[in-house]
Amino acid sequence: MKLETAIQMRKLFLVLTFICCLNSSFAQKDSEFFPDGSPISSWFKNDQKLQLKDLGKQYRITDFGVKQDSTLIQTKSIQSVIDQASLNGGGVIVFPKGVFLSGALFFKPKTALYLEKGAVLKGSDAIADYPIRASRIEGQNLDYFPALVNAYGVDRFSISGEGTINGNGKKFWEAFWKRRSENPNCTNLEVSRPRLVFVWNCNDVQFQDVKLINSGFWTNHFYKCKNVKLLNLYIFSPHIGIKAPSTDAVDLDVCENVLIKNCYMSVNDDAVALKGGKGPYADQDENNGSNKNIIIEDCTFGFCHSALTNGSEAIHNRNVIFRDSKIEGASRLLWLKMRPDTPQRYEYILVENIQGEAETGLAIFAWRQFYDLKNRKDIPLSYGDHITLRNINLKCTNFYGVEKDPNVRLSNFEFKNLNIESVKTKIDKSIVDGIIFKNVYLNKALID
Repeated sequence: MKLETAIQMRKLFLVLTFICCLNSSFAQKDSEFFPDGSPISSWFKNDQKLQLKDLGKQYRITDFGVKQDSTLIQTKSIQSVIDQASLNGGGVIVFPKGVFLSGALFFKPKTALYLEKGAVLKGSDAIADYPIRASRIEGQNLDYFPALVNAYGVDRFSISGEGTINGNGKKFWEAFWKRRSENPNCTNLEVSRPRLVFVWNCNDVQFQDVKLINSGFWTNHFYKCKNVKLLNLYIFSPHIGIKAPSTDAVDLDVCENVLIKNCYMSVNDDAVALKGGKGPYADQDENNGSNKNIIIEDCTFGFCHSALTNGSEAIHNRNVIFRDSKIEGASRLLWLKMRPDTPQRYEYILVENIQGEAETGLAIFAWRQFYDLKNRKDIPLSYGDHITLRNINLKCTNFYGVEKDPNVRLSNFEFKNLNIESVKTKIDKSIVDGIIFKNVYLNKALID
């Protein structure tokens, strides 16, 4: 009898070992593919840092007449160094220790930016130092104020070093809140504010190690870029005291192949926002487009309106992985902003291996800010499909903030291996066509 029991126990052990190995194999296989089954390229696995010595000839700005004077706006002198480097075949613009005040700077082909430890590139707080030019803002191509740091068509553009880019945004924030008090419905574009960094039509971009703080508007905006790596960045703007409005940490606007890794983000708006166009015919505008193949991993999120947001101006996001991260102060973990005036499709989004606290876990509801159908008679439909949340420990007020909307089609949602504490517990499964719960505990009770 004892022998038979021992044999049975051994068989059970072998079966369990096989299942564990099989699950491990599947997990490893899953990590090699995007949610739609397409392979993740080796590019995403390479987080090697750039080295100053490999960035070309060094142009130390103080060697070219730029003064170490924190009270003097030196836009022209700094721009002259950038232009000279580009004309001479390229190189890296080096900011030494000290505070350097500037308006909008435009990096040219084959140039890069390096900030030594203790170096601060500080933005002017006068909007006149940001002369209007062709730009992209809030899902529209229009003439607008440039950022403090701009790169138009600069492949292999990089920002590195242990220094700081400080947007010096306080006066811009004050102007916005004053206007908002006068008109609660004022748009973001009614108050003249510069972004911190704007990168347009650039490939093989890498930002690493720097601090990006106090932007007047969005902090980092990438438009029509491919192969972007953001590594070990500290991105911050205040949400207490004089709040920094609309200071999204990272805006991806029609971008492909993006890795955001080991970053800290705490801003008074969305942390990572996927954009791409808005309006009833946004999908017919060649200036708009999709974001695809995005990986956000090993990050920490302080205060933000949402850790990962789809919208509010977006038409198509596909193959997004958000994993292995901590949430310390986000209002939402994953937010699908559904604009009733814009056709949208958010699909193949995976959120996994997350722990922390958020007001809302999954948020999906109509976003009507600056709603405008532009005389279109019908309301365009929007879709959320193949959305997966797994291996998550989260404390929140409302885990399932999903609202029924006749203009939104939700399908193929999977929740797996979740341990959720939530004040609100209502989950309406009927809103989603094809919803699966596997090993999901809500306030220690298993959801069947």
